[in-house]
Amino acid sequence: MPNVIEVLQYTLKPGTGDAFHSIMKCQSVPLHTSCGINVLRFGNSLHDNDNYYLVREFENLAKMEAVLAQFYADSRWREGPRSEIISMIQESHRVVMSGDLPIA
Repeated sequence: MPNVIEVLQYTLKPGTGDAFHSIMKCQSVPLHTSCGINVLRFGNSLHDNDNYYLVREFENLAKMEAVLAQFYADSRWREGPRSEIISMIQESHRVVMSGDLPIA
């Protein structure tokens, strides 16, 4: 089975884009990496600093669900950046796709 790409898009509360990126860069993404999650890209949108994206790659759907369940249950996440990150998110959207889709 091909790898799986997950794209998370966040609309942040007004004026929180810089602080959100700092937490992602200094805390969340390093934690993802230490838990074996491959973060392909993350950052503020070019069109609006208070829009944000996080792109992660997984081996397959089953592994994605297992790894994410483990990550979100981890005390380093729950007692670390979780509450601050969640407090800045106004809205979020998730898209999961096959990693072997042809580029149109």
